[in-house]
Amino acid sequence: MARIYYIGDWAVLNGPVFAESPFNFGYKGIEIYNYGKWLKNAMESSRKHEVNSVPSWDFYKLGPGEYEKILDTYDIIIFSDVEAKLFQLAPGFFDHEKFGREILTFPDRIRLTIDAVKAGKSVMFMGGWLSFNGEMGKGGWGRTRLKEILPVECLEFEDLVESTEGYTSSVQENWVKKFKNIDFASIPPILGYNKTIPREGFDVVLEIRETGDPLLAVGDVGKGKVLAYMSDPAPHWGCNFVFWKHYNQFWLNCVDLIN
Repeated sequence: MARIYYIGDWAVLNGPVFAESPFNFGYKGIEIYNYGKWLKNAMESSRKHEVNSVPSWDFYKLGPGEYEKILDTYDIIIFSDVEAKLFQLAPGFFDHEKFGREILTFPDRIRLTIDAVKAGKSVMFMGGWLSFNGEMGKGGWGRTRLKEILPVECLEFEDLVESTEGYTSSVQENWVKKFKNIDFASIPPILGYNKTIPREGFDVVLEIRETGDPLLAVGDVGKGKVLAYMSDPAPHWGCNFVFWKHYNQFWLNCVDLIN
């Protein structure tokens, strides 16, 4: 059994917004979406794994020592649409009451993640507009020390590759046996992905058929294991993918690769 801490793939919708006069407008509703429910349900479908799915803002708000407890408690950490700033900033830096009264520093969550992987932790990196380098570089993973443990290399500019016609993928022949009873010919098109570069010492498991870019990569870092999936495990890029008949089994096999 794997205990999995899944960070990201939540969103808050405010609105619709009604303008009732030139001087007054109001939000008429608020909804919270957990787009990570598909991945969570997939990984829990075998009843062998337990997934705690949390929004990225909860990760950002963790106080000193709290992330360390998570790393001690869980076997696998998932980051999906969690931009570099959420690792590198903390709410305490913006507390004006503390300015000039104490030295403000906090444990480096990127260093903690790297150290945990080297000591035996497993981490999964998922794609999206705020993953890898991301939209307009907002993901920013490649400008941080996360590049030391990523199984692919990030670009130095926006890495989104998108098409309304979608992209198909293929599995490397030597990895077919690792994905039991999965018909990869039936995998539906994904609507986009983060373009990355294969990294020496790591394995590309899936690639984009139309471009040859890596889609799924794995490898070892120290005593730990890392996996990167360069598309979205949830809508919108994955709005067809999440309804694939082998979706659950695919992610269970991915867990097996690093657990």
